[in-house]
Amino acid sequence: MRGTMSAAAVALLLATVVTILSRAHADRNVYPSAGVLFVHVLEREHFKGEFPPYPKSGDASSDPITFNTNLMGYPDRPGWLRYIQRTQHSDGVLYGSPTAMHVGKASVIEITAYNRRTFETARHNLVINIMATEEFPLPYQAEFYIRNMNVEEMLASEVLGDFLGAVKNIWQPERLNAINITSALDRGGRVPLPINNLKEGVYVMVGADVPFSSCLREVESPHNQLRCSQEMEPAISCDKKFRAQFHIDWCKISLVDIKKVVPVYITRPDPGTGILPEFGEYNPPSETLMGRNYFSDFLITLAVPSAVALVLFFILGYTMCCRREGVEKRNMQTPDIQLVHHGSIQKSSKELRSMSKNREISWPLSTLPVFNPVSGEVVPPLHPDNYETTSMPLMQTQTNLQNQITIPQQRPSGKWYS
Repeated sequence: MRGTMSAAAVALLLATVVTILSRAHADRNVYPSAGVLFVHVLEREHFKGEFPPYPKSGDASSDPITFNTNLMGYPDRPGWLRYIQRTQHSDGVLYGSPTAMHVGKASVIEITAYNRRTFETARHNLVINIMATEEFPLPYQAEFYIRNMNVEEMLASEVLGDFLGAVKNIWQPERLNAINITSALDRGGRVPLPINNLKEGVYVMVGADVPFSSCLREVESPHNQLRCSQEMEPAISCDKKFRAQFHIDWCKISLVDIKKVVPVYITRPDPGTGILPEFGEYNPPSETLMGRNYFSDFLITLAVPSAVALVLFFILGYTMCCRREGVEKRNMQTPDIQLVHHGSIQKSSKELRSMSKNREISWPLSTLPVFNPVSGEVVPPLHPDNYETTSMPLMQTQTNLQNQITIPQQRPSGKWYS
């Protein structure tokens, strides 16, 4: 019984694994047309079934899921295919416009869904088979700049349908297709501030099989061109057809008639040995590479600058030590008249120094005798007349004085008192 239960459990486990693998590797085929906008929405609800249920009810709907898309065998998508997902709780969108050169080439896009809460992944394959169409290319193409939309909002089927309906109302073509959609950020636009619900803006290119209507031609009038040059809104009669939902910048609209466009053929030079061909495999160099000798690099980097520095050191040493001139040699090379002139100047300087020591200098007031008006005593200076005054302090103290001179008191004239 125990062996029977284990075999049943193993069979159930294998069935579960096979079911998960079949879901993970199931391919979905789409058939876009060349020259027509292709939009494929990666719905989060579709991938939630790939992950095991969470124990808490109601939490599975809020799982943050992100997507990674790449061409099978390559790290990125084809050049014409773009991907955008605004937040982890919004759906991802693959969009782009294939050209005629991609017709007949099946592209397998690997879509990997990441559950950011449980850290589990699920993988699907999307096979894109680009088909040719007789309507491609539509000869008359107009590109509109919509200021109040983001690219993921414009890619919604109902919003894009409303815009094409408004364009068809003012253009009246038999065939009208959306050719491409580009975010304004991809055209060099700036990220708007997160205030007043500002949008990034989006460029929408549409094509038709009839010439442009008179309303679209109004943007080419000189009056409107002048207003655009002055950064003023041009006067377009059909603007009210869009104003309710779409804010069109009529100064940035472009009208192209591909029948009148002269094709430009770019001649590319022949690729050199370092350029890989467009098709083929890259063969890396062999792992057994020859060792490189760095002795020559050492000589150029270290030995040569050291040798130059050593030569400069010897030149400087010879100039400073071996080229010195002695006093005798200097005097021999100096003219006699210059020596006599120098000697006379030196003798005069010595005489001036000796005379300055012997000249009489007036004594400072602090060195004169001090008179005491009460006792009548006169305190003479502590130094004789020939005392060197350069080392004597200016102020003298009256304490510990050795010599004091008494001045006789003066008596009034005419009377003498005994």
